Amino acid sequence: MFGHYNVFVHVSQSGPSRSYLTLLDLLCKHYCHTVIQLSAYVQAHKDGSLQHLLSGENEAYDYDLIVIGGGSGGLACSKEAAALGKKVMVLDYVVPTPKGTTWGLGGTCVNVGCIPKKLMHQTALLGTALQDARKFGWEFDETVKHNWDTMKTAVNSYIGSLNWGYRVALRDKNVNYVNAYAEFLEPHKIKAVNKRGKETFYTADKFVLATGERPRYLGIPGDKEYCITSDDLFSLPYCPGKTLLIGASYVSLECGGFLAGLGLDVTIMVRSILLRGFDQDMANRAGAHMEEHGIKFLRKYVPIKVEELEAGTPGRLKVTAKSTETDEIIEGEYNTVLIAVGRDACTDKIGLDKVGVKVNPKNGKVPVNDEEQTNVPHIFAIGDILEGKWELTPVAIQAGKLLARRLYGGSNVKCDYINVPTTVFTPLEYGSCGLPEEKAIELYGTENLEIFHSLLWPLEFTVPSRDNNQCYAKLICNKLDNDRVIGFHYLGPNAGEVTQGFGVAMKCGVTKEQLDGTIGIHPTCAEVTITFYRILQHFVG
Repeated sequence: MFGHYNVFVHVSQSGPSRSYLTLLDLLCKHYCHTVIQLSAYVQAHKDGSLQHLLSGENEAYDYDLIVIGGGSGGLACSKEAAALGKKVMVLDYVVPTPKGTTWGLGGTCVNVGCIPKKLMHQTALLGTALQDARKFGWEFDETVKHNWDTMKTAVNSYIGSLNWGYRVALRDKNVNYVNAYAEFLEPHKIKAVNKRGKETFYTADKFVLATGERPRYLGIPGDKEYCITSDDLFSLPYCPGKTLLIGASYVSLECGGFLAGLGLDVTIMVRSILLRGFDQDMANRAGAHMEEHGIKFLRKYVPIKVEELEAGTPGRLKVTAKSTETDEIIEGEYNTVLIAVGRDACTDKIGLDKVGVKVNPKNGKVPVNDEEQTNVPHIFAIGDILEGKWELTPVAIQAGKLLARRLYGGSNVKCDYINVPTTVFTPLEYGSCGLPEEKAIELYGTENLEIFHSLLWPLEFTVPSRDNNQCYAKLICNKLDNDRVIGFHYLGPNAGEVTQGFGVAMKCGVTKEQLDGTIGIHPTCAEVTITFYRILQHFVG
């Protein structure tokens, strides 16, 4: 190389030194008669190609990039890389649930998460709107009832159109999509096994792990045999009937909320607290609203056994549970039991141990640096499997796009995981951005916080006379930083729409003074964000 001269240069792990870059510059000018830009050296060092060049390696791989996982993050990353001229493959395979449920391209969000959840939540809201309608003058005499099969078919037809659209988009971007399960064999080589068991082998210069998560089971007698998870619920071929939801995660509260909204008998079994990781004041308010609207909570209990009393669609199940505080044992009968106690990263069976990628043994999560790079330089990870990052679809999409641009487009923009807005679609929706009150106190101390709040009664709730002063908003400000807003929490209608705009404001560093100077839109729920009142003393419950 370099005009028949062999050059041996040590490349440090922390980056090329100034003398190292100067040497290369001189070599290229003298022997190659080509001036290579300094940025090109740095990028080549970062993506590993410079080390291959210096060591004389010129191994040809099948692909520039292989993305393992066809969810939102993996699809975004693969399409962006292909648009930047790289040869890209996506491998995606859905391992069937214990009940045999499987689905198409698009990952959890599209198939068994955000999309069907929001559509079924909307179904429940329409039921509430029907109840309100008579107060607004609508007259209808016939009995109104809900048809599960009609809803399930409509929702899954829409999801099917999304699955097809993703396949078309990959084809249009020249991304090779293969429906097969990937497993590492060597640092740059994987084995792909399709549903018929056929094995194919591929190599790539770089890899992105975007395998996502799947629901966790309880490890008690009868859980996999008789219970379902959210992976099964949205395509369940029959109405679930009387349902017990185990867990107090957002998945449990959201699913329990829309099932109750369809008129079903719903019970939620809670081991400890609602919505761990969220603001507990807001979580308890959301739970209280659900309880007032007929959802039963079994608090401080954990299941120890599930038995089938009668097979059917649905059948009858007996659940035995134990108190977390005493030796009390209780039993209950339900048609359906849904487990929603958390999710595990899908990283344990893809051969990461064979290539040395570090994984948290407790939860399967993958630690990465601020550029989503694992401890193995040519292997990256995005989405729900990241250690200590948000498990949200828009975050995975953003991270995937930005990663591809850094790898192949010369960009240096990194994904910002701070102040990410999100919404829990409970019957009374809960939107948040920034810190929960508990975390804010831990970081800054109560004396350095100013907390504002406002109860509200949405105008659309007034005529039907429901939920007076159950909607609530909270603003947490840092007194040490000009009352900058560090936490926003809203419980009420259209929480996602309200919180999204506030997320933009917090990205821009909004302060309480700036909110005070903003004119609201009247009459809306969103105007609560500029009508907060000061809480002189606010204690965390």
